Amino acid sequence: MRSSVATVLGTDVALLQSGMGGVAGTELACAVSNAGAAGCVGGYKLMGEALSAVLSRLVAGTSRPVGVNLIPEVVGPDDLDRQVTQVLTETPPHVYVSLFGMPEEAVFERVAATGRVLVVQVGTVEDGVRAAERGAVVVAQGIEAGGHLLGGSRRDELVAELRDRAPSACVVAAGGIGSPADAEQAIAAGADGVLLGTAFVVARESWAHPHFKTAVCAADGADTVITDVYEIGWPGRRHRVLATPVTEDPRQPKKFIGRTRVEERSYLVPRFSAAVPTVATTGRIEEMAMYCGLSCESVSDETSAADVVAGFAGVLPAAERIELG
Repeated sequence: MRSSVATVLGTDVALLQSGMGGVAGTELACAVSNAGAAGCVGGYKLMGEALSAVLSRLVAGTSRPVGVNLIPEVVGPDDLDRQVTQVLTETPPHVYVSLFGMPEEAVFERVAATGRVLVVQVGTVEDGVRAAERGAVVVAQGIEAGGHLLGGSRRDELVAELRDRAPSACVVAAGGIGSPADAEQAIAAGADGVLLGTAFVVARESWAHPHFKTAVCAADGADTVITDVYEIGWPGRRHRVLATPVTEDPRQPKKFIGRTRVEERSYLVPRFSAAVPTVATTGRIEEMAMYCGLSCESVSDETSAADVVAGFAGVLPAAERIELG
């Protein structure tokens, strides 16, 4: 026997929302959780008072299971430890820890000691097996996904390999899931739930800039590219984005092209920044990093987070046991 991710997290629907930095604020995370799925706020590099402010809004906004997404390779071990400390000490048990990429061993032990759920997104079978052996929910990210890519495998191939190597693990499929039919395909490959990113970029509660939302709704898979040009702030990691003048000509100068605000602080945005354009961003939005997966082919309109959840609820595993097979 193995459990659906709905059972593990305590949600009604076996659906996770990606904790997209900048896009996934507390409004989106709480809306997804209150609709019966697992919302997730993007923690990115926030810590101290800024992270505390986010955590306070998150706890005030929902009493349902909801996550905080952190990125080990972006902040490093010491700052990740500080972020994890804040999440564990400033939030109640229904807040789970979500990591994009593998952390050091001590993080697994620390979260497990609190009884909290740990969700770890991976891009390789080896990382997935390691995370599963340490009790984490494993999100298997395929190259169909928007945003930064953790591996080079297609989603269903990675899910199937993980299911073979870790038959009792709770595995969530991510990448290219924009319709219920996509979700059914991932479940058939062996997943115990799905994670959506691009579908929530265009949700009304998302903080994505209006130009970003419009571009996603108008795009299909051929409008996305895998590149490494948006590397300022997150170097050394390929990412899938909508094609822009910057991806078409990466030899342009690294000039400032805009300004944005994060938790009341203002920042200049250079060309090639990894930061997404949000409702608090001004400048040359069309040149900025607009992360978008192949699932954009099934995304055509701005809608509510609750409607996105409802659209997938009927095809996903319920909060019950699943027979191994």
